[in-house]
Parts: sequence; structure tokens; C-alpha cells
Amino acid sequence: MNEQSLTQPSLGFGLGLRTPHFEHILQHKPDVDWFEVLSENYMVAGGKPRYYLEAIAEQYPIVMHGVSMSIGSTDPLDLEYLKSLKKLANDVQPKWISDHICWTSIHGQNSHDLLPLPYTRDTVKHVAERVRQVQDILGRRLLLENVSSYLSYKNSEMDEWTFLAEVAEAADCLILLDINNIYVSARNHGFDPLTYLNKIPVNRVQQFHLAGHSDFGDHVIDTHDHDVPDAVWQLYREALTRFGAVSTMIERDDNIPEFSALYDELQFAKKIAEEMGVVHV
Repeated sequence: MNEQSLTQPSLGFGLGLRTPHFEHILQHKPDVDWFEVLSENYMVAGGKPRYYLEAIAEQYPIVMHGVSMSIGSTDPLDLEYLKSLKKLANDVQPKWISDHICWTSIHGQNSHDLLPLPYTRDTVKHVAERVRQVQDILGRRLLLENVSSYLSYKNSEMDEWTFLAEVAEAADCLILLDINNIYVSARNHGFDPLTYLNKIPVNRVQQFHLAGHSDFGDHVIDTHDHDVPDAVWQLYREALTRFGAVSTMIERDDNIPEFSALYDELQFAKKIAEEMGVVHV
């Protein structure tokens, strides 16, 4: 395939859809290009969350983002989970579906954490095969997101960016590049975040995440409970230079402020892109 055919055109600038903002969005119809939803919060039919999601999906493009696929686990793929995910996708018609390149479960027990993988050739083959199976079930390409990490494996054979790129190529999937996660992992492991950006294939990056973190000096934790800091904004500028117009969103999962605060942060991301001449059609 050529570069043009791999990713969809940019959706522009979006926000994560969070419960405290449901009513505000429906009442005020803010000028936001799209919303990302946490898939697992809506995989049960009926109820208030589904009501709000369906109402908002009538007015805005939606993308689905999951945390429980455990694509790197050695457990069998959870077919019931994938069945529910596909049902939600059929109901909502998202622009795309994403999850993380990690493992979350072992022996059927969910750790509820996004745990990093050993970066080996065998793991590339294992993950790529599972991604292909998921894509066959869902009937669409999956986006894989890089995670923040706090440990590494002695048996890793390659860098994280090489691993991510090789999985995406082998599985023919796409990438959700989390700019904050790159920064966090770079600080924790002592690598150059620009090296990471420059080794990721441009034609497979379909979405950016921007978020805040907790900085403890000698280590950084991806908490998603702060504003996007200056260092992540700077890395975002570098990402725009390399990847151009990519669907960009602000991710906030805790200490959630008023909608207006996140909207202002999103406008800052848009301003950066405009100043750099990156046009989102």
C-alpha cells in the first residue's frame, strides 16, 4: 500500500468524552471536532452512559479507545469481549477503534494496568498474529497505542520504537501515538524522545494523545490528572514537524476540570498546529 491509503484524513482536534461533561456538550454543542470514548464504559446496552453516547454520536464523530484487549497477553483472546466491542462499534459507527500495545491479564485475571512487553522477535510475531485476528473479527484496522513504562526486560532485543513499528508493519495495523507517554518513558528509561518520534513510520500514525503526568524528579508517572506540561507541548511540536496533520486529542482521566478548561487546552493545541502551518482539513 502507499502512504496515502493507510490512514484516514485528520478529524482535527478532539476531547475525551467524560461523564461530568455529558450535559454541557448536549446543551452547548461546543466547537469540538470529535470525541474519543472509553469503550469499556459503554459495552452494556442501555443505561445513561449509552443514552448520552448515542445522543452525542448523532452530532459529533466518535472514536473508540479501549484498555482491556490485552493484545500482548499469552491468554487466549477474549472473544466475548471482542463480540461486545464489535456490537458497540456497529451501534456507534466510530471512525476507528484503538487499544494499547501491552498486556493486562494473565490466567484470566485482569491486572487493570497497562503493562509493557518484552521487545523481542517472538513477541512481535505473537502480538502481530493476535492483532490480525482482532482485525478480522472487527472487520477494520486497529490502532495500537504506546504505553508509559516503568520497567524493562533483560531479554528485550530491540528498542520500543522499533518494536512498535515492526508490530504495525507485520499486523498491517495503525498507530495511536501518545506524545505524553513517549515523554514519560523517555524520562524513566533515559532515551531521547526525538529518536522515538523519528523511528515511527509516518504513514501508520492516525491519532495523537496529549496529556499531563506527575513528575517526581527521578521518575515520572502517567497519571492523566494534570494539564499538558510545556515539555509535552514541545514534543508535540516535533511530532507535527514529522507527521503533519494527525487527529489530536487531550486526554484527561482524573482531577477532571470544567469543560471550558479542557476546551482552552485544546485550542492551544490547535494554535500550535496553525503557527507551524499544519492544516487539519
